[in-house]
Amino acid sequence: MLRIGCHLSSSKGFMAMGKEAVKIKANTFQFFTRNPRGGKAKPLDLEDMQNYITFSQEHGIAHILAHAPYTLNACAKDPGLRDFAKNTMADDLTRLSHLPESMYNFHPGSHVQQGPEAGIAYIVQLLNEILTPDQKTVVLLETMSGKGTEVGRSFEELKSILDQVELEEKMGVCLDTCHVYDAGYNIVDQLDDVLEEFDRVIGLERLKAIHMNDSKNPFASHKDRHEKIGEGSIGLEAMVRIINHPALRKLPFFLETPNELEGYAAEIALLKSRYQEEVGE
Repeated sequence: MLRIGCHLSSSKGFMAMGKEAVKIKANTFQFFTRNPRGGKAKPLDLEDMQNYITFSQEHGIAHILAHAPYTLNACAKDPGLRDFAKNTMADDLTRLSHLPESMYNFHPGSHVQQGPEAGIAYIVQLLNEILTPDQKTVVLLETMSGKGTEVGRSFEELKSILDQVELEEKMGVCLDTCHVYDAGYNIVDQLDDVLEEFDRVIGLERLKAIHMNDSKNPFASHKDRHEKIGEGSIGLEAMVRIINHPALRKLPFFLETPNELEGYAAEIALLKSRYQEEVGE
């Protein structure tokens, strides 16, 4: 079974997101934990969350992905900005403790001319301060396109972070197809080679989710602009190879393409139609 969904608005609560997922025939989804530009989160509605959990079990929705706000910078030069990122992420993880099978994805951040080594050190420090042995939510580092001073432009940078996190079993990676392609990993013509490199550097067992996005820009452009499936430089056939690859096909896929619900429904239907069911699935 293809586990696929898209990014949904969390403004109306979890039950609303669950119903929207079912409406577009998704069986997972991604959402922002709060306004993507930062700020305080809404008070928890535990009744809504419990109703959603029951609904999700009835409709086969699982492995949902929470996304941290874009404004968080875990490796900012300003200690106040780093503290904001730490406090926000710690609060998000506390909230996610009420949701089974949830994951939490964040952009590693930008080192802002401090150098990647300094940036990585700050990210590791933050993670070692907020992760707890009893948490159920897995925290994912997202692969980045390499624009500006982003950390996470290479598998080696992500590996450096993962190696220094004390509770390594609480960590994983979310691979964004647009980002890695823009970063210079040729998933169109050399998918096997890219995955072999990921396995050698990080380990495929650390790969927990896929952001499924085409790219508006050419290969190795370091730009990061998502496009609808099949309308960018990655192309539909490459996307089909990704969802059917033996090393990836059982992971959850999350669409972040420039779409409304109707467009997401069409992309989900298209990719499901090209997914090759294995015998016994």
